[in-house]
Amino acid sequence: MKIQNILMVIAATAITQVSYAQFNQDALRFSRFNEGSTSRIKAIGNASTAVGGDLSSIGGNPAGLGFFNRSEISITPEFNSSNVTSNYFNQSETDGKEQLNFHNASLLFHSAKKVPAGSNATTGFLNFNFGLSWNRTNNFYDNLYLAGRNPNNSIADFLADQANLVGGSVDDLNRAGNPLGWWGYESYLIDSVGQDSYGNLYGPNTYTDADQTLTRRRTGGQTEFNIAMGTNYSNKLYLGLSVGLTSLRYNSYTTVSEIGNVGAIGTIVSEGAEYRTFYDFNQQTRGSGVNFKLGAIYKPVESVRIGASFTSPTWYSIEDDSSLALETFYDGGDQFPALPETFADNYNLRTPMKVNGGVAVFFQQFGFLSADIEYVDYAGMKLSNYPTSGDDNQRISNLYKSVVNAKLGGEGRLNENLYLRAGYSYLANPEEGIGGATNVVSGGLGYRVGNFYVDATYQNVSRKQTIYPYELATQSPAADLKWTNDNVYLTLGLRF
Repeated sequence: MKIQNILMVIAATAITQVSYAQFNQDALRFSRFNEGSTSRIKAIGNASTAVGGDLSSIGGNPAGLGFFNRSEISITPEFNSSNVTSNYFNQSETDGKEQLNFHNASLLFHSAKKVPAGSNATTGFLNFNFGLSWNRTNNFYDNLYLAGRNPNNSIADFLADQANLVGGSVDDLNRAGNPLGWWGYESYLIDSVGQDSYGNLYGPNTYTDADQTLTRRRTGGQTEFNIAMGTNYSNKLYLGLSVGLTSLRYNSYTTVSEIGNVGAIGTIVSEGAEYRTFYDFNQQTRGSGVNFKLGAIYKPVESVRIGASFTSPTWYSIEDDSSLALETFYDGGDQFPALPETFADNYNLRTPMKVNGGVAVFFQQFGFLSADIEYVDYAGMKLSNYPTSGDDNQRISNLYKSVVNAKLGGEGRLNENLYLRAGYSYLANPEEGIGGATNVVSGGLGYRVGNFYVDATYQNVSRKQTIYPYELATQSPAADLKWTNDNVYLTLGLRF
């Protein structure tokens, strides 16, 4: 099974012959996805629950499909620029990555009600529209680099903690399902410092003030294919439903390095010898799942729309393959490379349910304003089908909470063909006492002529987070991160 730190970077709680896994952080990572949408909806801050009439409704509130009176198709590529600024023991570093992706492709078929001559064409079910869309709902592409001099502890403290979880004799440490403690002992970074009723006690054999770095490269994303249907009842009530088929691909490659000085152990390593150690953790995760959405939009008067939608949990089946290794080099030439250990596991994930409510006010030919409130039950995530799922589900209950997100946006018509849009989203932080909310500011332009349209949007996403290169029983070293994403979306669409 994989190693995953409780706070996202490196894992640390192994138990002998059972598991290293803490999948609760992956549960959160794979649950923080958004609906894929067109540039128009991105520009108004995704505040679209009550808007309708946009191809984003296929993957959002499917009731919006009932507003279409023609068939339509669109594609949306995106450009993402990710920058992460870290502060680790007062040393600041920045790393980034740029990526071109395909964000959305949508197709809607309009089917109008056939009305006999002389019959009322404005009552009853007026259409049944069907839509298909492919959406990128999450990007994992980013690079992270942090560095600093740690005056408090060493990676050897982390390895000693792992060894103490095993206990017993040195031979027991070598035979245990947890290789980290043995690797630390084998490379002279830790040593036995006493005994208790469970066997040997281990402690670090290193001095503090070691120079540490963490380098991480991530790729992958989550996608969703939606099949949706929406209908219009008497131009007052709009109803819809959709089924989403999801997939995820996540790759993470992390190295924690440390340069410091070690104490003497026997005649192998001299007092004060300099060492360089590298702890590698790589993870490849694949998964597929299914969800469904129900939605409604009601017009109490012609200029006002009130919308609501329910998104079920996504039920994922996930395959996880990970590896870890430890290499240590001394200035005298001694080397202690450990062959990588690989771990594989399959498990199930249920993501949170989501409930959206919104209102949109239209101003005849001048545009509209819209606002959404979104409830996401992150505390309701659940892991299953592996031995320690109960432990991780308890962590989910303790560490994560339900949140309420707010979205606001608007569109103004500048002339017959040109539209100006802007939006803002506040996405609350589901982690108890760690990091901060995500703020999304967006703006864009739209041009429509005849049956053709093109929309362009710029979006800035920012949030703060605290991570730990390794976790200790006390005083884990913390790095403060500031994430900034600059995204550009371009939608080309055609009505037919």
